[in-house]
Amino acid sequence: MNYLSAENISRNLGERWVFKNLFFGLQKGEKVALIGKNGTGKTTLMESIMGMQSPDEGKITIRKGIRVGYLPQNPVFAENERVLNYLFTDDLPSAVAIKAYEKAMISGDPQELTDSFALMETNNAWDYEARAKQIITRLGIPDGDQQVSTLSGGQKKRLSLAKLLIESPDIMILDEPTNHLDIETIEWLEGILSGPNVTVLVVSHDRYFLDKVCNKMMELALGSIYTYEGNYGNFLEKKAEREASEASTVSKAKNLYRKELEWMRRQPKARGTKSQSRIDAFSETEEMAHRKVDDSKLELNIQMSRLGNKIIEINHLKKAWGEKKIVNDFTYTFKKKDRIGIVGKNGAGKTTFLQLLTGLEQPDSGTIDPGETLVIGYYTQLPFEFKPEQRVIDTITEIAEVIPYGKNESLSPSQFLSKFLFPTAQQYTPVSKLSGGEKKRLQLMQVLVKNPNFLILDEPTNDLDLDTLQLLEDFLSEFQGCLLLVSHDRYFMDNLVDQLILVEGEGEVNFFNGNYTDYRIALENKENDPAPAPKVQVKEKEVLSVQKGAKLSFKEQKEFEDLEKEMAKLESEKDALIEKLNSGSGDFQVLADWAKEIDILKNTLEEKELRWLELSERA
Repeated sequence: MNYLSAENISRNLGERWVFKNLFFGLQKGEKVALIGKNGTGKTTLMESIMGMQSPDEGKITIRKGIRVGYLPQNPVFAENERVLNYLFTDDLPSAVAIKAYEKAMISGDPQELTDSFALMETNNAWDYEARAKQIITRLGIPDGDQQVSTLSGGQKKRLSLAKLLIESPDIMILDEPTNHLDIETIEWLEGILSGPNVTVLVVSHDRYFLDKVCNKMMELALGSIYTYEGNYGNFLEKKAEREASEASTVSKAKNLYRKELEWMRRQPKARGTKSQSRIDAFSETEEMAHRKVDDSKLELNIQMSRLGNKIIEINHLKKAWGEKKIVNDFTYTFKKKDRIGIVGKNGAGKTTFLQLLTGLEQPDSGTIDPGETLVIGYYTQLPFEFKPEQRVIDTITEIAEVIPYGKNESLSPSQFLSKFLFPTAQQYTPVSKLSGGEKKRLQLMQVLVKNPNFLILDEPTNDLDLDTLQLLEDFLSEFQGCLLLVSHDRYFMDNLVDQLILVEGEGEVNFFNGNYTDYRIALENKENDPAPAPKVQVKEKEVLSVQKGAKLSFKEQKEFEDLEKEMAKLESEKDALIEKLNSGSGDFQVLADWAKEIDILKNTLEEKELRWLELSERA
């Protein structure tokens, strides 16, 4: 069933056409990745689908009755908006019932309780509420009465994602949904979006996520759109074939164009049919010969400051925020060419740990002793800050007028920007006009222009396009200094680090020798076999086969079967209590006790459902 059609759509932003004459559709159950370099118009296209921008030409048609939900890259909220009101708007009867139920539970008024229970039953909202609570818990959404304006940028993005998942629209349009999620939550989200009836259009830089979720790729390049069936790996192969074919066709057209241009200039007097057809063919050749080929490549050849023998020595480091311990007695001496990833759930203290190393936060006790030659380049996940009307080139000239580059080479700020795909015309435009990904690329330049020998990167993959990400990965692979990396991008982490710092909460900070996939395999082995298993080095293909081939143990199979019986029993108990509540019998205290029991049963059911889902995927 066709849910959405775009016919001949074009968008012009004044100085240029962002895209022109696009045709595409979205079928029920399709999971489509929208891919393209930063600034090619991905966000503009999604906002056009949502009606937030109007195409200058063409039309977008959405099937009658189909609901479309949008997760923007940077969500915007109404002033004084509260979390509960945002999550449960008045658009859906189930949401109205849940809001009434939550308010009645807070007020404790017997009549409100009775009315809200009846409303929940009428709108079949108990399952809706259970699903909403599961989503809210997994995404770490704060208290419902809290003002949205007090939340961090990451919390706001997760709140917007939670609302979308709760409402479960027919089409989900997602702009970088994995930003600000820890790895475990990304894997949970993959499970939801992979459902057979879920229809998705997504922009994401996470290659494992794209491979797991998407079955179709749409690439925006030079104002046109190219469609590829299959996952991200297949897209890379087919894209390379297309680009090679296009380059060959354009090269041949250029050679033919030069010959035909000479013939046209001579303007033969005979204008018979044969000559006219040759003239017509010349127009097609001319168009092909002048077709743009996207051969722009980011260049990263940054000089590294000399690194001495002493890098950073950490001794008995301790840090806490009130009662919450972040680091408790951590000691480590960094070595040359250390390549370390930092893993931990959101809120565990990964960013605080990095800020301790860079001096932005002070420890409660212990010491951090840097070497004399240490030059830290710290890329934060905070929004890129710039002065009003500050131009792109100004952000680099204020740091350095001459930039060492490669061997015995130096560049001006303008030349340096060109290497990072900022053409001369764009260098003199305000930073405010850049796309989110372009701002992140500029932020990366500000870090690298200082020629650091110790790179600390906090979520560097957020909002970068896949081409830039691949080149950054190649650069970091050859980087001769120390690398400390926080990233939810498992592919990026797997390729760049060979050991992990595990920030496990309550001040626990431990080491693991291996990359992220090694760590997950070790965790699975630990769950299946209480005895410690020796670490085994395996190749990438072998890792994938281990993950896909993992079977249930006898004990887990028995647990899986028992869970189904337990869930059915709990469901019956919950239904019986709901029926009692709807009967209206009993005083206020009895009603309140029943309501608490229902909440306990629902929470228990959610936990068992999550475990059942985990086991069913492997079964």
